[in-house]
Amino acid sequence: MAMILVYVPLSNSLNQCSHIKDLGPLKYFLHIEVTRNSQGLFLCQRKYALDIVDHCELLGSKPAETPMEVNHKLAMATSAPLQNAT
Repeated sequence: MAMILVYVPLSNSLNQCSHIKDLGPLKYFLHIEVTRNSQGLFLCQRKYALDIVDHCELLGSKPAETPMEVNHKLAMATSAPLQNAT
């Protein structure tokens, strides 16, 4: 997924005629961290991912191997539907 973020600082004349105030350099917007350097902007969702893991109380968890085959291609079943077991 690619995103283009445009950040335009407010001029003094716009600031005088509106109720918007300058909050300083952009650091965090819509769960995206923004870091600026000489080469441009760096966008990262690391903090958002860590917040989700923390909310689920999984910060101390260790990775485990998955039992699924890597790059497995899923396809539609061609057999008859299973009967209701209830």
